[in-house]
Amino acid sequence: MAKEKRAIVLYPAYFDAERSRDGGRRVARKLAVHAPTVEEIAAAAGTLGLKPKVEAERAHPSTPWKRDGRVLVRADYFKTSVVRKVGEKMKEARAAKAT
Repeated sequence: MAKEKRAIVLYPAYFDAERSRDGGRRVARKLAVHAPTVEEIAAAAGTLGLKPKVEAERAHPSTPWKRDGRVLVRADYFKTSVVRKVGEKMKEARAAKAT
């Protein structure tokens, strides 16, 4: 029987341009956006075919009082590459919305 893969967890903090790397940001500053939402993350993950599942009332471990939510995705890639790809898609979506 195949081992069940754990979901990759994506928090808005990973993509927040306001945060430092120490503060929880996981993407390069050029891929970060201001005030990312779980809906944006889910949309970006959806365009990548990752079947996102939103958990709205969850909090990033470093800020348990701030319930921004999180997105769970299933992927056969490393978490770092998934985070980077989702960040790129969010940046593209924001750029498209701005024009």
